[in-house]
Amino acid sequence: MCMVSFFLCLAILIIGYFTYGKVVDNIFSPDDRETPAVAINDGVDYVVMPEWKLFLIQLLNIAGLGPIFGAITGAEWGPCVYLWITFGTIFAGGVHDYFSGMLSERNNGASISEVTGTYLGPVMKNVMRVFSVVLLIMVGTVFAVGPAGLLKVLFVNNGVSKDSILAQSAFWLAIILIYYCIATFVSIDKIIGKIYPIFGICLIVMAVGVAIGTIRISATGASLPPLTVTASDGTETQIQMAASAMPEIWNNFRNMHPQGTPMWSFMFISVACGAISGFHSTQSPLMARCLKSERQGHFVFYGAMVAEGIIALIWAAAGVTIFGEDGLVAVSGGNSTSVYYICQHTMGGIGIVLAMLGVIACPITSGDTAFRSARLTIADWFKIDMDDWKKRLALCIPVLGVGALLGFGNTLGFIDYSVIWRYFSWTNQTLAMIVLWAASMYLVENKRNYWITAVPATFMSAVSATYFCMAPECLGAIPSLKNNTAVSYPAGIIVAILFLCIFLHAANKRKAAKA
Repeated sequence: MCMVSFFLCLAILIIGYFTYGKVVDNIFSPDDRETPAVAINDGVDYVVMPEWKLFLIQLLNIAGLGPIFGAITGAEWGPCVYLWITFGTIFAGGVHDYFSGMLSERNNGASISEVTGTYLGPVMKNVMRVFSVVLLIMVGTVFAVGPAGLLKVLFVNNGVSKDSILAQSAFWLAIILIYYCIATFVSIDKIIGKIYPIFGICLIVMAVGVAIGTIRISATGASLPPLTVTASDGTETQIQMAASAMPEIWNNFRNMHPQGTPMWSFMFISVACGAISGFHSTQSPLMARCLKSERQGHFVFYGAMVAEGIIALIWAAAGVTIFGEDGLVAVSGGNSTSVYYICQHTMGGIGIVLAMLGVIACPITSGDTAFRSARLTIADWFKIDMDDWKKRLALCIPVLGVGALLGFGNTLGFIDYSVIWRYFSWTNQTLAMIVLWAASMYLVENKRNYWITAVPATFMSAVSATYFCMAPECLGAIPSLKNNTAVSYPAGIIVAILFLCIFLHAANKRKAAKA
């Protein structure tokens, strides 16, 4: 029987929310204390909003391109990607998102850099301040260039001259950046609070449509037309599509990447937001400043991550079924071209509309909050009062200015989008690792089960260190280290064990000091 692994993973994700998610919530122990939204309520960043709206906004904040582009790229390694999306979401991503939101809640809605500094010390606080701002600007740029690229694809596929591609890309990028500036500046409930729930529903509807279309293609073996891919030099290549049943994990439990790229840890880094993402920890404080009650945290933070995991699972299944590993590598994984093709052939004409509403709005609605988070991180860092609109504007302009330079640099060909994405992916997962260690120290200080965060922190330490040792944009730039598993695998394990030992030593010192 086909598609068993897909439905099994889908069921595990849903059950995980109600079981393990509740375990995480009980360990943190939310109570009835006054939340920052109620206590501070400045009408700009601290605003009480309904729980259902908080969930949809959080989903849009964290979704971005990760569970779509990242999941499709992860499918290059075959259906084993389902396992990482499923168990990564439940045991790592959901835990990370929940604690990043709730620790911000317990610290007056502070930015994640300030939160990690509280539990890991002043040195780490300063490191995280710089790290967070750089990551957020990269995220904002990636999430501006991506939708601008899809808009370009939409116009090219509908008869617009290819000679105007550059101008159109620049035009749409400018429009998106202008929107970012407005959304970053105004009160969170003026734009974000009003339009995000609508786009959140569109994102969910789009995922359901892709799932139904993929299941139909898998069950019927429907034939698909070839895909024409245009290279940067103008040459065109046709990728032939072979109708196939959705592959099962147990029949393909191996590295299926056509180029032999190591599954560990390239697949883990590529999927990014679809399983665990440090970027989420920069977004959770936005909603931590808007909760009416701490008891909403399980649904808003852990629940949004599970919803994103389900979306990622659907797109990974679509990628591996419709393209296969060879086709995905030929089309360069998850990008505007592959997403357009999937939407078109799983949902027909309505798929193109949903692609515009979902895949375009999704990254845009993460990009604007990325720049907003960068503004708030700098404000927390230098203790700048955000009630004053002049000070808000003074922070918005340079933050968006750097993003514009990177974005137009990509559009004009000076900066490679794929390189920005790879740097984003590694820094993203490294940030997640740091946040999980901070959450572990919080649990130590409050005499609770810290292994619930220490285990995924150790795992992500191994993932980040392994990737850093062999990825071409990191130490893999040295030819002898590129994809060198003989060096990177032991190095990743050593780093993970070292970090765990440092944490346990620090934890014992904290326990002794409190005894």
